[in-house]
Amino acid sequence: MSAETNIHKVVIIGSGPAGFTAALYTARATLKPLIFKGSAPNLPGGQLMLTSEVENFPGFPEGLQGPALMENFEKQALRFGATSIEKNITHVDFSHRPFVLTTEDNENVLAHTVIIATGANAKLLGIEQEKELMARGAGVSACATCDGAFYKNVDVAVVGAGDSAMEEAIFLTRYARSVTIIHRSEQFRASKIMVERAQKNPKIKWALNQIVNKILVKKQPPLNQEVVNGLELKNTLTQEISSINVEGLFVAIGHQPNTDLFKDALQLDNKGYIITQEKNSKTEIPGVFACGDVQDSIYRQAVTAAGSGCMAALDAERYLEHLGL
Repeated sequence: MSAETNIHKVVIIGSGPAGFTAALYTARATLKPLIFKGSAPNLPGGQLMLTSEVENFPGFPEGLQGPALMENFEKQALRFGATSIEKNITHVDFSHRPFVLTTEDNENVLAHTVIIATGANAKLLGIEQEKELMARGAGVSACATCDGAFYKNVDVAVVGAGDSAMEEAIFLTRYARSVTIIHRSEQFRASKIMVERAQKNPKIKWALNQIVNKILVKKQPPLNQEVVNGLELKNTLTQEISSINVEGLFVAIGHQPNTDLFKDALQLDNKGYIITQEKNSKTEIPGVFACGDVQDSIYRQAVTAAGSGCMAALDAERYLEHLGL
Protein backbone atom coordinates (compact mmCIF):
# COMPACT_ATOMS: atom_id res chain seq x y z
CA MET A 1 0.00 0.00 0.00
CA SER A 2 2.75 2.43 -0.92
CA ALA A 3 1.52 5.94 -1.60
CA GLU A 4 4.23 6.39 -4.24
CA THR A 5 3.11 3.48 -6.39
CA ASN A 6 -0.58 3.02 -5.64
CA ILE A 7 -3.35 5.60 -5.88
CA HIS A 8 -6.59 4.17 -4.56
CA LYS A 9 -9.73 5.00 -6.48
CA VAL A 10 -11.83 5.07 -3.30
CA VAL A 11 -10.75 5.40 0.32
CA ILE A 12 -13.44 5.28 3.00
CA ILE A 13 -12.71 6.82 6.41
CA GLY A 14 -14.91 5.22 9.04
CA SER A 15 -17.13 2.20 9.12
CA GLY A 16 -20.62 1.66 10.50
CA PRO A 17 -23.67 1.26 8.25
CA ALA A 18 -22.69 4.26 6.10
CA GLY A 19 -19.06 3.28 5.54
CA PHE A 20 -19.70 -0.38 4.89
CA THR A 21 -22.61 0.33 2.54
CA ALA A 22 -20.42 2.75 0.59
CA ALA A 23 -17.78 -0.01 0.51
CA LEU A 24 -20.29 -2.58 -0.72
CA TYR A 25 -21.48 -0.43 -3.61
CA THR A 26 -18.02 0.75 -4.68
CA ALA A 27 -16.67 -2.80 -4.39
CA ARG A 28 -19.45 -4.15 -6.62
CA ALA A 29 -18.50 -1.41 -9.09
CA THR A 30 -14.97 -2.99 -9.12
CA LEU A 31 -13.40 0.12 -7.54
CA LYS A 32 -11.61 -1.90 -4.82
CA PRO A 33 -12.35 0.48 -1.93
CA LEU A 34 -9.99 0.69 1.05
CA ILE A 35 -11.78 1.17 4.37
CA PHE A 36 -10.07 2.66 7.41
CA LYS A 37 -12.32 1.30 10.13
CA GLY A 38 -10.67 3.17 12.97
CA SER A 39 -9.10 1.84 16.16
CA ALA A 40 -9.22 2.72 19.83
CA PRO A 41 -10.32 5.20 21.12
CA ASN A 42 -12.57 5.32 18.05
CA LEU A 43 -15.11 2.56 17.58
CA PRO A 44 -14.68 0.31 14.53
CA GLY A 45 -18.16 -0.53 13.30
CA GLY A 46 -19.83 2.61 14.65
CA GLN A 47 -22.46 3.11 17.33
CA LEU A 48 -24.22 -0.18 16.56
CA MET A 49 -21.28 -1.89 18.25
CA LEU A 50 -22.73 -0.45 21.48
CA THR A 51 -26.27 -1.62 20.69
CA SER A 52 -27.61 -4.90 21.95
CA GLU A 53 -30.85 -5.74 20.16
CA VAL A 54 -31.62 -4.14 16.78
CA GLU A 55 -35.25 -4.66 15.77
CA ASN A 56 -35.79 -1.83 13.27
CA PHE A 57 -33.30 -2.63 10.51
CA PRO A 58 -35.22 -3.93 7.46
CA GLY A 59 -34.73 -7.56 6.51
CA PHE A 60 -34.27 -8.99 10.00
CA PRO A 61 -37.79 -9.71 11.30
CA GLU A 62 -36.51 -11.40 14.45
CA GLY A 63 -33.97 -8.66 15.16
CA LEU A 64 -30.28 -9.23 15.87
CA GLN A 65 -27.40 -7.93 17.95
CA GLY A 66 -25.78 -4.68 16.80
CA PRO A 67 -22.25 -6.17 16.52
CA ALA A 68 -23.63 -9.10 14.51
CA LEU A 69 -25.33 -6.72 12.10
CA MET A 70 -22.09 -4.82 11.59
CA GLU A 71 -20.19 -8.07 11.05
CA ASN A 72 -22.67 -8.91 8.28
CA PHE A 73 -22.19 -5.45 6.73
CA GLU A 74 -18.42 -5.88 6.66
CA LYS A 75 -18.47 -9.46 5.36
CA GLN A 76 -20.72 -8.44 2.48
CA ALA A 77 -18.42 -5.57 1.48
CA LEU A 78 -15.30 -7.74 1.71
CA ARG A 79 -16.95 -10.45 -0.39
CA PHE A 80 -16.97 -8.08 -3.37
CA GLY A 81 -13.37 -6.93 -3.04
CA ALA A 82 -13.28 -4.21 -0.39
CA THR A 83 -10.32 -4.15 2.01
CA SER A 84 -10.68 -3.03 5.60
CA ILE A 85 -7.92 -1.91 7.95
CA GLU A 86 -8.34 -1.27 11.69
CA LYS A 87 -6.42 2.00 11.75
CA ASN A 88 -7.22 5.68 12.24
CA ILE A 89 -6.58 8.41 9.72
CA THR A 90 -4.93 11.24 11.64
CA HIS A 91 -4.49 13.89 8.92
CA VAL A 92 -6.03 14.71 5.54
CA ASP A 93 -4.79 16.95 2.75
CA PHE A 94 -7.48 17.79 0.22
CA SER A 95 -5.56 20.76 -1.21
CA HIS A 96 -4.17 18.87 -4.21
CA ARG A 97 -4.80 15.69 -6.15
CA PRO A 98 -4.52 12.90 -5.51
CA PHE A 99 -5.65 13.46 -1.95
CA VAL A 100 -3.19 12.50 0.79
CA LEU A 101 -4.35 10.73 3.94
CA THR A 102 -1.98 10.02 6.81
CA THR A 103 -2.46 7.04 9.11
CA GLU A 104 -1.75 6.79 12.82
CA ASP A 105 1.60 5.13 11.99
CA ASN A 106 2.57 7.99 9.63
CA GLU A 107 1.92 6.17 6.38
CA ASN A 108 0.65 8.32 3.51
CA VAL A 109 -2.20 6.94 1.40
CA LEU A 110 -3.16 8.50 -1.92
CA ALA A 111 -6.76 8.57 -3.14
CA HIS A 112 -8.70 9.84 -6.13
CA THR A 113 -11.87 10.00 -4.03
CA VAL A 114 -12.54 9.97 -0.29
CA ILE A 115 -15.80 8.99 1.38
CA ILE A 116 -16.10 10.21 4.98
CA ALA A 117 -18.25 8.04 7.26
CA THR A 118 -16.83 8.79 10.70
CA GLY A 119 -20.23 9.13 12.36
CA ALA A 120 -21.27 10.94 15.53
CA ASN A 121 -21.28 9.93 19.17
CA ALA A 122 -24.08 10.55 21.62
CA LYS A 123 -23.00 12.81 24.47
CA LEU A 124 -23.29 10.94 27.74
CA LEU A 125 -23.58 11.99 31.37
CA GLY A 126 -20.24 10.50 32.33
CA ILE A 127 -21.51 8.66 35.38
CA GLU A 128 -20.61 5.21 36.68
CA GLN A 129 -21.99 2.19 34.75
CA GLU A 130 -23.60 4.38 32.08
CA LYS A 131 -21.59 3.03 29.13
CA GLU A 132 -21.62 -0.55 30.35
CA LEU A 133 -25.40 -0.61 30.83
CA MET A 134 -25.90 1.03 27.44
CA ALA A 135 -23.68 -1.54 25.71
CA ARG A 136 -25.72 -4.39 27.17
CA GLY A 137 -29.10 -2.80 26.49
CA ALA A 138 -29.70 -2.96 30.24
CA GLY A 139 -31.72 0.21 30.71
CA VAL A 140 -29.60 3.08 29.32
CA SER A 141 -30.09 4.41 25.80
CA ALA A 142 -29.42 7.49 23.70
CA CYS A 143 -32.11 6.76 21.10
CA ALA A 144 -35.81 6.58 21.91
CA THR A 145 -36.71 5.75 18.30
CA CYS A 146 -34.34 2.77 18.42
CA ASP A 147 -35.16 1.41 21.86
CA GLY A 148 -38.48 2.85 23.02
CA ALA A 149 -40.45 -0.29 22.19
CA PHE A 150 -38.43 -2.24 24.77
CA TYR A 151 -39.98 -0.14 27.57
CA LYS A 152 -43.67 -0.90 27.30
CA ASN A 153 -45.71 -0.17 30.42
CA VAL A 154 -42.74 0.77 32.62
CA ASP A 155 -41.48 4.07 34.02
CA VAL A 156 -38.56 5.77 32.26
CA ALA A 157 -36.63 9.04 32.45
CA VAL A 158 -35.18 11.42 29.86
CA VAL A 159 -32.27 13.74 30.63
CA GLY A 160 -32.08 16.85 28.47
CA ALA A 161 -33.37 20.35 27.82
CA GLY A 162 -33.53 20.78 24.04
CA ASP A 163 -36.08 19.99 21.35
CA SER A 164 -34.63 16.50 20.93
CA ALA A 165 -35.20 15.75 24.63
CA MET A 166 -38.83 16.90 24.38
CA GLU A 167 -39.29 14.85 21.20
CA GLU A 168 -37.76 11.78 22.83
CA ALA A 169 -39.99 12.12 25.89
CA ILE A 170 -43.15 12.57 23.85
CA PHE A 171 -42.22 9.61 21.63
CA LEU A 172 -41.60 7.40 24.67
CA THR A 173 -45.13 8.04 25.98
CA ARG A 174 -46.33 5.73 23.21
CA TYR A 175 -44.82 2.85 25.15
CA ALA A 176 -43.89 3.81 28.70
CA ARG A 177 -46.25 4.10 31.63
CA SER A 178 -44.64 7.41 32.58
CA VAL A 179 -41.72 9.56 31.40
CA THR A 180 -39.85 11.86 33.79
CA ILE A 181 -37.87 14.70 32.19
CA ILE A 182 -34.80 15.53 34.27
CA HIS A 183 -33.06 18.89 33.85
CA ARG A 184 -30.55 20.82 35.94
CA SER A 185 -32.57 24.07 35.89
CA GLU A 186 -36.05 25.36 35.13
CA GLN A 187 -35.00 26.97 31.85
CA PHE A 188 -35.08 24.95 28.63
CA ARG A 189 -33.19 25.29 25.35
CA ALA A 190 -36.16 23.69 23.62
CA SER A 191 -38.59 25.80 21.66
CA LYS A 192 -41.62 27.03 23.58
CA ILE A 193 -44.00 24.94 21.50
CA MET A 194 -42.10 21.70 22.23
CA VAL A 195 -42.02 22.42 25.97
CA GLU A 196 -45.76 23.14 25.92
CA ARG A 197 -46.46 19.88 24.09
CA ALA A 198 -44.53 17.97 26.72
CA GLN A 199 -46.26 19.85 29.55
CA LYS A 200 -49.67 18.95 28.13
CA ASN A 201 -48.86 15.25 27.91
CA PRO A 202 -50.41 13.50 30.94
CA LYS A 203 -47.74 10.78 30.94
CA ILE A 204 -44.84 13.22 31.34
CA LYS A 205 -43.50 14.20 34.78
CA TRP A 206 -40.82 16.76 35.60
CA ALA A 207 -37.74 16.66 37.82
CA LEU A 208 -36.32 20.18 37.48
CA ASN A 209 -33.23 21.60 39.18
CA GLN A 210 -32.00 18.01 39.32
CA ILE A 211 -29.05 16.06 37.95
CA VAL A 212 -28.54 12.31 37.81
CA ASN A 213 -26.09 11.53 40.58
CA LYS A 214 -26.09 7.75 40.28
CA ILE A 215 -27.76 4.93 38.36
CA LEU A 216 -29.43 2.44 40.69
CA VAL A 217 -29.38 -1.19 39.56
CA LYS A 218 -30.78 -4.57 40.44
CA LYS A 219 -29.84 -8.14 39.51
CA GLN A 220 -32.13 -9.61 36.87
CA PRO A 221 -32.60 -13.37 36.40
CA PRO A 222 -31.85 -15.73 34.75
CA LEU A 223 -28.31 -14.43 34.10
CA ASN A 224 -28.29 -12.30 37.25
CA GLN A 225 -27.01 -9.29 35.30
CA GLU A 226 -27.41 -5.73 36.54
CA VAL A 227 -30.15 -3.61 34.96
CA VAL A 228 -31.47 -0.12 35.69
CA ASN A 229 -33.82 -0.01 38.67
CA GLY A 230 -33.89 3.70 39.49
CA LEU A 231 -31.93 6.95 39.61
CA GLU A 232 -30.40 8.87 42.45
CA LEU A 233 -30.95 12.61 41.84
CA LYS A 234 -29.21 15.62 43.31
CA ASN A 235 -30.95 18.98 43.61
CA THR A 236 -28.78 21.67 41.99
CA LEU A 237 -30.10 24.35 44.37
CA THR A 238 -30.23 22.58 47.74
CA GLN A 239 -27.85 19.60 47.09
CA GLU A 240 -30.59 17.37 48.51
CA ILE A 241 -30.44 13.74 47.39
CA SER A 242 -33.58 11.90 46.28
CA SER A 243 -34.43 8.94 44.09
CA ILE A 244 -36.98 7.90 41.48
CA ASN A 245 -37.98 4.43 40.36
CA VAL A 246 -37.45 3.95 36.62
CA GLU A 247 -36.40 1.02 34.44
CA GLY A 248 -35.00 3.10 31.61
CA LEU A 249 -32.75 6.14 31.29
CA PHE A 250 -32.65 7.98 27.95
CA VAL A 251 -29.83 10.49 27.56
CA ALA A 252 -30.79 13.30 25.18
CA ILE A 253 -28.12 15.95 25.66
CA GLY A 254 -26.92 16.01 22.08
CA HIS A 255 -24.48 14.34 19.71
CA GLN A 256 -20.90 15.14 18.77
CA PRO A 257 -19.96 14.50 15.13
CA ASN A 258 -16.52 13.00 14.65
CA THR A 259 -15.18 15.84 12.50
CA ASP A 260 -12.09 17.12 14.35
CA LEU A 261 -10.02 15.59 11.57
CA PHE A 262 -11.76 17.76 8.98
CA LYS A 263 -12.24 21.11 10.76
CA ASP A 264 -9.51 22.79 8.70
CA ALA A 265 -10.24 20.85 5.50
CA LEU A 266 -14.01 21.03 4.96
CA GLN A 267 -16.96 23.29 5.70
CA LEU A 268 -18.75 22.37 8.91
CA ASP A 269 -22.04 23.72 10.23
CA ASN A 270 -22.42 25.41 13.62
CA LYS A 271 -22.82 22.01 15.31
CA GLY A 272 -19.70 20.58 13.67
CA TYR A 273 -21.41 18.41 11.05
CA ILE A 274 -19.95 18.22 7.54
CA ILE A 275 -21.99 20.27 5.08
CA THR A 276 -23.08 18.35 2.00
CA GLN A 277 -25.01 19.57 -1.01
CA GLU A 278 -28.76 19.17 -0.96
CA LYS A 279 -29.94 15.72 -2.11
CA ASN A 280 -26.43 14.28 -2.51
CA SER A 281 -23.28 13.47 -0.58
CA LYS A 282 -20.91 15.97 -2.22
CA THR A 283 -18.85 18.34 -0.11
CA GLU A 284 -17.45 21.62 -1.46
CA ILE A 285 -14.33 19.75 -2.60
CA PRO A 286 -14.93 17.66 -5.76
CA GLY A 287 -14.06 14.05 -5.05
CA VAL A 288 -14.71 14.25 -1.30
CA PHE A 289 -18.04 12.87 -0.11
CA ALA A 290 -19.67 12.47 3.30
CA CYS A 291 -22.37 10.09 4.47
CA GLY A 292 -24.07 8.86 7.61
CA ASP A 293 -24.26 10.61 10.95
CA VAL A 294 -21.18 12.75 10.30
CA GLN A 295 -23.40 14.88 8.05
CA ASP A 296 -26.84 14.04 9.45
CA SER A 297 -27.89 15.79 12.65
CA ILE A 298 -31.58 14.93 12.24
CA TYR A 299 -32.33 11.26 11.59
CA ARG A 300 -29.31 9.36 12.97
CA GLN A 301 -30.65 5.90 12.15
CA ALA A 302 -28.75 2.88 10.85
CA VAL A 303 -31.03 2.60 7.84
CA THR A 304 -30.67 6.27 6.86
CA ALA A 305 -26.90 6.04 7.34
CA ALA A 306 -26.80 3.00 5.07
CA GLY A 307 -28.90 4.83 2.47
CA SER A 308 -26.55 7.81 2.49
CA GLY A 309 -23.61 5.43 2.17
CA CYS A 310 -25.16 4.16 -1.03
CA MET A 311 -25.56 7.75 -2.24
CA ALA A 312 -21.90 8.52 -1.52
CA ALA A 313 -20.78 5.41 -3.38
CA LEU A 314 -22.84 6.29 -6.45
CA ASP A 315 -21.63 9.90 -6.35
CA ALA A 316 -18.01 8.72 -6.11
CA GLU A 317 -18.50 6.23 -8.94
CA ARG A 318 -19.95 8.90 -11.22
CA TYR A 319 -17.16 11.33 -10.31
CA LEU A 320 -14.51 8.74 -11.21
CA GLU A 321 -16.30 7.91 -14.43
CA HIS A 322 -16.34 11.62 -15.34
CA LEU A 323 -12.56 11.69 -14.82
CA GLY A 324 -12.13 8.58 -16.96
CA LEU A 325 -10.92 6.53 -14.00
